[in-house]
Amino acid sequence: MNESQAIVRIADGVARLTLANPARKNAITLGMAGQMTEFCARVHEDESIGAVIVDAEGGYFCSGADTRDLAASSADPASPEAVARTSAVYDSFTEIGRLPVPTVALVAGGAVGAGLNLALAADLLIVTPDAVLDSGFLARGIHPGGGHLMLLGRAAGYASTIAMGALGVPMSGAEAVRRGLAWATAAPDDLLETAMALVAKAAADPPLARRVKHSATLELGPPAIGWAAAVELERGTQMWSLARKGRAGWDRKPPKPQALS
Repeated sequence: MNESQAIVRIADGVARLTLANPARKNAITLGMAGQMTEFCARVHEDESIGAVIVDAEGGYFCSGADTRDLAASSADPASPEAVARTSAVYDSFTEIGRLPVPTVALVAGGAVGAGLNLALAADLLIVTPDAVLDSGFLARGIHPGGGHLMLLGRAAGYASTIAMGALGVPMSGAEAVRRGLAWATAAPDDLLETAMALVAKAAADPPLARRVKHSATLELGPPAIGWAAAVELERGTQMWSLARKGRAGWDRKPPKPQALS
């Protein structure tokens, strides 16, 4: 196996992207960033994929961009080479944020700086209770990048953004759930099973999952649209789903929903 890579697995409607650079707490190298971008292109093209899971090896999600690349960029931050290095990493997780299917990030151990950006690029976070979510930029004496403050604000609001981004306050996984930054907690060994249960319906029906995700993106923005516009936007796609179901489809009872513990 390469020293660092992003491992891709696709099965049963789920595409799984696993960061594999455990010696550096899964810091994102330029090579990994390229692989992540390629993964996103594959998800866009493969309409049999209904959900994406992003996780990492070694018990720690991601410590951010590789500090060796950051150090190289610091020598001349305005140079084309420095801009290209930084953009490659940031583009990789903005592509995660643009995926056409529901996405879930699994955070064990911690997520710092650009690693937190990557986690927040997903639609939902499932975290271990003691995971450390840390902006990290302030501690290194640099301004946040990659849309960090927007991602924090979108998930947890203004106060949490200032606390984490401007004051450098870390947040545990359990607290992240309480404050809306994460969806649920799970033990490290249960993260993947919890995520698979969460995405099961989307994985079983990728065409519908993709259309629902597209509608949610258009309706919620930014900018968000009003209720009346949302009714009209959803009308055509709901009619498509009704036609696909057909009259006979109503004779089949849906599976009983199971609440996640």
